[in-house]
Amino acid sequence: MLPQTRINDINLFTELSGKENISSMKDVPFSLLVSSFVTNELKTTFQIDFLIFIPFLIIDLVVASVVMASVLISMGMMMLSPLIIFFPFKLMLFVTIDGWTLIIDTLASIFYI
Repeated sequence: MLPQTRINDINLFTELSGKENISSMKDVPFSLLVSSFVTNELKTTFQIDFLIFIPFLIIDLVVASVVMASVLISMGMMMLSPLIIFFPFKLMLFVTIDGWTLIIDTLASIFYI
């Protein structure tokens, strides 16, 4: 776990615990290492989720402005949920960019740095 944990996270939990006499990174107690590792992984997860969210947000905006403004309103279907229209486009984008491979590759590269 130590190679995948950021030093800033370890320093934060070391200061919070009051143990400032750690001479090297190999002397970090297991409880501090686990807490630092979990914090590190949560940060990485939120970063990956945000990068996945951005293209889907753009698709939502484009489809909402084009489809909702022109097609659905002209057909009198203003109450139709945009999720029904957006989902196929999101799925198509995810499959087109080979989303699962990108996610697994990113996650695997984190552990082999």
